[in-house]
Amino acid sequence: MNRFAALDKTPQARGLRLTQTHVLLVIVAGLAFVPLVVTDSFTLHSIIMILFFAYMATSWNLVCGYVGQLSLGHAMFNGVGGYVSVLMFTQLGLSPWLGMLFGGLVAMVLAVLIGLPTFRLKGPYFTLTMIAFAEIVRIWVENTNDFAGIPLKGAEGLIVPNRGDDFWAFQFSGKVPYYYIILTFLALALAATAWMERSKLGFCLKAIRGDRDAAEALGVNPTRYTSIAFALSAFMTAIGGSFYAQFFRYINPERSMGLELSIDMAVMAIIGGQGTVLGPLLGAAILTPIAELARGAFGGGLLGLHLVVYGFALMACVLYFPKGAIDPLRKIFRKIAGGGAK
Repeated sequence: MNRFAALDKTPQARGLRLTQTHVLLVIVAGLAFVPLVVTDSFTLHSIIMILFFAYMATSWNLVCGYVGQLSLGHAMFNGVGGYVSVLMFTQLGLSPWLGMLFGGLVAMVLAVLIGLPTFRLKGPYFTLTMIAFAEIVRIWVENTNDFAGIPLKGAEGLIVPNRGDDFWAFQFSGKVPYYYIILTFLALALAATAWMERSKLGFCLKAIRGDRDAAEALGVNPTRYTSIAFALSAFMTAIGGSFYAQFFRYINPERSMGLELSIDMAVMAIIGGQGTVLGPLLGAAILTPIAELARGAFGGGLLGLHLVVYGFALMACVLYFPKGAIDPLRKIFRKIAGGGAK
């Protein structure tokens, strides 16, 4: 581990990290001024969705991008966070700000319970197992109207009661507050990823991704470190699910726990550049507008069309930018950090 840390302290690594940090600060600062320029409600809503999916892809990337495992079951944690926060608000009157934290903790526990036996699996076996767990939870919720006195309402979903313009109820009359909330969440998620990338946890995850057996031979416990990252990823994903439920004031199993959402998170991170800080943000900025335009242009006539577009984008990215769309930008950052040297 000390050798990894020493490599990270080279002048080239310091320069690249400094450039990346500056770019991150510039992006967040620039996004903070968007509501002052964009006054159209639909356009602001679309930008909120870009930031939301950037946040979700970043949450997915925290474990899957750095470990190299493909999870297509993260929508399960999104749904858990949303349902817990909505139920605590409707049944107990607890503020969604607290409900989302409880939802995140429930998702963390669920992630550890699922991760301990499944992280020993490799390749497609892990992916299929995660899909199976997520589908089991979705189908159960979809076919359960009442559980232990808790009204889940099955496929009908839950409606969040309107409380007017109330900060503690996570309800606002306009979209601007929601914009700054999801921007804050995204900034924290990016900062957490940047911190993890330079921490012992990040070095261990990269070692596991490079060669699991070699990392284990060097004393790295793959199950332990992967479980920690998986729990953090599940917590962040559940927070996003709570935001989504409160933003739309409605939640149902199909959209909040469906396979489509898991695919969205994974593809955005992969196309942008998995295992990088800014890759998921770039992927969301590329693909979310495409999905929104496809839905707007074709309505309900061609359901899933955006997934076809995702497929073509993924193939193009694999062919021309196998390390993600962030790769050519990182080369530019290196040149800037190196004073233009090749």
